[in-house]
Amino acid sequence: MAEYKFYYFNGRGLGDVSRQVFLLSSISSNHKLFQLFALSGTKFEDVRIEQADWPAQKAKMPFGQMPVLELKSSGLQIPQSMAIARYLANKFGYAGKTPEEAALADALIDQFKDFYTEIKPYYYGKLGAMQTDTEAEKTKTLIPARDKFLAILVKFLKSSNSGFLFSGGLTYADLMICDNMRSLIGWWPEYLNGFPEIKAWYEKVDSIPEIRKHLNSHEDKGF
Repeated sequence: MAEYKFYYFNGRGLGDVSRQVFLLSSISSNHKLFQLFALSGTKFEDVRIEQADWPAQKAKMPFGQMPVLELKSSGLQIPQSMAIARYLANKFGYAGKTPEEAALADALIDQFKDFYTEIKPYYYGKLGAMQTDTEAEKTKTLIPARDKFLAILVKFLKSSNSGFLFSGGLTYADLMICDNMRSLIGWWPEYLNGFPEIKAWYEKVDSIPEIRKHLNSHEDKGF
């Protein structure tokens, strides 16, 4: 029986990384070949709410928003995408191999949130949630924010010997940042041009079989 209930929209957004961590929870995060220790990951109920149904569900959520993770044994509900991802990463071994790696993974997530805020006029324009000139915003906001953020990531990749951001192996920071890149690359295929280290890292994360299977099993909503 599923131990958890995960509420989110029928798309990736900032919530899909938590789904991915569930699917990876039976895999050793320290093993570079990702050998399976079990036939399946931790069971969870993936409750995907369509936009038309959201108004009726909104008042049921702790903060009036999603995602929300519910622990079925206690009924406890955990809101906020990053809090959920961090909780699951700590529980299933994707927070960082050492306390220092965990702190730096959290720091990169905070930096990612800054990046996400900076590119909002472009990102939300592409989603149709804001009325913006996305081509103009690509030059004005996306490219400068990209150049600054990816330069930081390159430094981490160069100091790591695992192919991921940290030598200890895959973390939720790898998953969160790469999942956001999927949308950006989908809208602008040349997004990673000029960043070979980032491209190799992105392809490594994107090719993890469990993640590929998960992504291929659901319609790509563009976010």
